[in-house]
Amino acid sequence: MPVQLKTLIPLFIVFISLFLVVRHFLIPESFGKYGYYRADSMDEIAALPINHVGKAICVECHDTEGAQLESDMHSGLSCEVCHGPGSKHVDDMEPASIEKQSSRDFCGKCHNLNPARRIEVINQVDIKLHYPERENCIDCHNPHAVWELKD
Repeated sequence: MPVQLKTLIPLFIVFISLFLVVRHFLIPESFGKYGYYRADSMDEIAALPINHVGKAICVECHDTEGAQLESDMHSGLSCEVCHGPGSKHVDDMEPASIEKQSSRDFCGKCHNLNPARRIEVINQVDIKLHYPERENCIDCHNPHAVWELKD
């Protein structure tokens, strides 16, 4: 047997053994029980607190905005897409507990010009060129109503 193999074989065995020991401690016991994922993850996720309340809960109090939204292109979206999780707001009813996103970057996540999106589905503008002096989109566009311009 060549000298190189006498050195490499024990080294290879040590690395394989080390790998198996580390793998034993890093991979959870439930991994692989039902396939290539952790079986306990479903129970862990189900135990997390619910933060989203749904559009119906929002419209119970905000019926005017809900009625406006029904006739708008955003009618298919939940309020929480733009305003964030509503559970804190429902619990304490403080206006500060709900987000009011209006920045060009936030609206641009969906409405910035993107050749991969069909313009017939999502109205798109180049936010760098579309009234760059304005900081907030809702200064001109009411997201709850059909393309209503504010004076």
